[in-house]
Amino acid sequence: MSETTPLLVDSAQEQSRSQDVYDRFTTTQKRVITTVISVAGIIGPFASGCFVPCVPEIAKDLNTTGTIINYTVGVYIFTCALGSLLWAPYAGFYGRQPVYLASLPLVCVGSLCAAASGSVAQLVIGRIIQGLGASCVLSVGAATISDVYRLEERGTAMGVFFGTILFGPTLAPLMGGVMATYASWRAMQLFIFSMGLTALISVAVFLPETSHPGTRGIDNLILQERFGQPLKRPKWRMVWLNPFKPLRILQGPVILFVALASGFSLMAFYVLMIPLSYTLGPRYGITNPAIIGACFFPSGIGSMIGAYTAGRLADRAVIEGRLRREGKWVPEDRLRATLSGALILLPLSVLIFGLTTQFVPGKFGLMINLVCVFINGVGIDIVLSPSATYLVDVLRAQSAEAMGVYSAFRNVFSAIACAGVLPMINGVGLVPTNALTALLAWFAFGLLWITIRYGEELRAWLDVGYTSPRCV
Repeated sequence: MSETTPLLVDSAQEQSRSQDVYDRFTTTQKRVITTVISVAGIIGPFASGCFVPCVPEIAKDLNTTGTIINYTVGVYIFTCALGSLLWAPYAGFYGRQPVYLASLPLVCVGSLCAAASGSVAQLVIGRIIQGLGASCVLSVGAATISDVYRLEERGTAMGVFFGTILFGPTLAPLMGGVMATYASWRAMQLFIFSMGLTALISVAVFLPETSHPGTRGIDNLILQERFGQPLKRPKWRMVWLNPFKPLRILQGPVILFVALASGFSLMAFYVLMIPLSYTLGPRYGITNPAIIGACFFPSGIGSMIGAYTAGRLADRAVIEGRLRREGKWVPEDRLRATLSGALILLPLSVLIFGLTTQFVPGKFGLMINLVCVFINGVGIDIVLSPSATYLVDVLRAQSAEAMGVYSAFRNVFSAIACAGVLPMINGVGLVPTNALTALLAWFAFGLLWITIRYGEELRAWLDVGYTSPRCV
């Protein structure tokens, strides 16, 4: 039986139908869907990360300061947060594929605007359009994964998705640095345009609609027509859906706690990565943007390892938990896979990075810091991937909306980190900044532990549409 079985429905017919919905696609088709969504999903963080090693060059070209350019990164990420809330309700109403086809052209337009910008204002406008388009896959992509994979398989597939996404902030600085060194930072924006165009074509050609039959809002209109009832509006007329309505799920304590924990954890990632050209560069005499970009690469390797590890551990925790309880499903079992990342890997990597940069000079200090960057990459995926999968597990019928809220939360915290990290480092220093970030990561661990320990009681406090564990 599947966790998608509606509450209070116990018939064998309904149980069989809920299982069949995951058999619509072959294993090969599922892998193609995962690949298309993962490749499209990398665009958002890639467009954010490509600015990091180029900040001094962009500031010089546009006659401004590095702090101002970092603010534009924050604006981009904040736009992604708003965009996540905007696209999610429409993905639930019209389906996954239509919103992808509507959003990806915005990535192309925004990238061309950013590449042609002659002032900070023009750059911001281009980045806002770009962020609005890129945000769709970041929120709806995880819902697409949950559409096609069963509960016991979902964590591994979600790990691939988030591992690819988090590889973006790592690969982008390397490519951005190379292009800034040997061409121009504007060439990077043209490359993002080509990524958006490739993703758009791939979605149109290879991605079928994955929403479960009969679950879209538009399906209700089709049923009305089929049974001879008059439609109040045409089937594909654009409707207004409140983008902030999904925020109501934050009334559920487990949703709020997991979203906050993911946000604080992501701050530990960005506080380390965003100022890298201003921390490692001056401290260890690295001035070449391409070399600065290469320093981000260990994080990408870590994310790939973390993605594989997190997905496998999360799925195994679910399977073993159900075996222990004779088939009973407890959603919080999946979150046990996050604890090592939130307790050890993220906070310690940030803290040791700050202390090493401050007190350990030379190649030895640089080596320690690159190891910290790698560990940080492992840790962030170990936290984010199972957390996202947990949310679609407990809110299966609202998976797009849940991922929209989750993505918005993450992006708001990321925007705060991007906008505030350099001023804070300049104001109080690197070590205090990283120490505060480590404390926030430990706070995230506390929220996850509370959710694991008291999840059943917290879900019973207020039902925001949870999947019923009794019907799994």
